[in-house]
Amino acid sequence: MIVRRVGVASVAKIYGAISGAFGLVAGLFLALASVVGAGLADSSDVSFLGPLLGVGAVIALPVFYGVMGFVAGAIGAALYNVFAGMVGGVEIDVEQR
Repeated sequence: MIVRRVGVASVAKIYGAISGAFGLVAGLFLALASVVGAGLADSSDVSFLGPLLGVGAVIALPVFYGVMGFVAGAIGAALYNVFAGMVGGVEIDVEQR
């Protein structure tokens, strides 16, 4: 079996979802680091910024990663279609049970 073309929109959606999930994990780690850093800060003047930026990261990073993953997936799928037309597709061996 040879994959000659892939759906650009379907690949972009999947890649965007996967990237968004990675962004959520990164945002959670950044939020945790921000809360810990705010707890260790000496100055009480800006101690509210750490948790605020951490919670913002949980919202902003998945959106940013998701959008960038969607764009990268669309570009990658389109390039695959172009090059698969020139040199052939990816060959996949499958087995039926």
